[in-house]
Amino acid sequence: MPNPFSKLIHPWYPATAVGLEKGFASVVHLERGRGNVFALRRAATVDLPEDVIQPSFDDQNISDPTALAMALTDLASSAGLLKQKRWSVSLPEATTRTLILIMESQAGSQSELEEMLNWKMERGFNSSLDELSVSRDKLPSDTQGRDRYIAAAVKRSVREEYETVFGAIGWRVGLLLPRHFGEAQWLIRNGNAGDALLLSFSAGGFTAAVFRNKQPLILRSISCDLDEFEDELYRLLLFYRDRRTSQTDTDGGVSLSRLLVVGEGLTKERASEIVNETLGANLRALNPKDIGLQLPPGQLDFDEIAAPAGLATLSGK
Repeated sequence: MPNPFSKLIHPWYPATAVGLEKGFASVVHLERGRGNVFALRRAATVDLPEDVIQPSFDDQNISDPTALAMALTDLASSAGLLKQKRWSVSLPEATTRTLILIMESQAGSQSELEEMLNWKMERGFNSSLDELSVSRDKLPSDTQGRDRYIAAAVKRSVREEYETVFGAIGWRVGLLLPRHFGEAQWLIRNGNAGDALLLSFSAGGFTAAVFRNKQPLILRSISCDLDEFEDELYRLLLFYRDRRTSQTDTDGGVSLSRLLVVGEGLTKERASEIVNETLGANLRALNPKDIGLQLPPGQLDFDEIAAPAGLATLSGK
């Protein structure tokens, strides 16, 4: 089964990637080993002043481009990657939006299909397409035979903010994707029987993505306060459970078999507990070794490098 994000990705894939979030940045350079296992050849993280990056879909993100450019230069230097010019980038989750579009009816022509998709994207992203940089790809049809598409968007003005910083330090960026796209690669490339759930937490909420046969089945980004995380996760899991139950006759009773939890908000243990209680499962959150990533002991936080490292696994494909 092909990577569901294949057409959202540019034709070349560097083995180096940078991850950006509010308060920190990370860089990685992966090396593919035997048995499709990856090792960190070089990596580093740095804390950023809280106001340097203010992730937002609609508003300005970078308050001080010069400070961010200097921080990224120092970060690349500390990792021994100062001469590296080709990079993939995972953007903060709040900077981007991703939708799964379901076509309730069949379009009569390509132009009608484009009109329907554009209408759905403008409603879903709550913005005129003229303001957006959008990538989309067709997904397999759902169990009812309806066409599905995945679309990712970032405001053009916001994208230009980041590209201006990268250009100032001489970086050529081939991949510029939402954080959860990078994290999802660890589930997609390690696909097996059953559904896989990614829970990607950040300060303003979380993104939940369910994959079946390496394809996105459910994708939800939920904005909420920290004290609402558990309730919102519970509601999302009930939705998935009800949908799974309604599809039992067509999917052969597929159940959740893998869980990847990334970021701060809920501990991996608490997130696993809620998943198991709600779905009647017996899962633990996957660790780096489970997903094929070798980390030096005690030196790096997987959560801080999961997204850029996931993008870097695409190198050589």
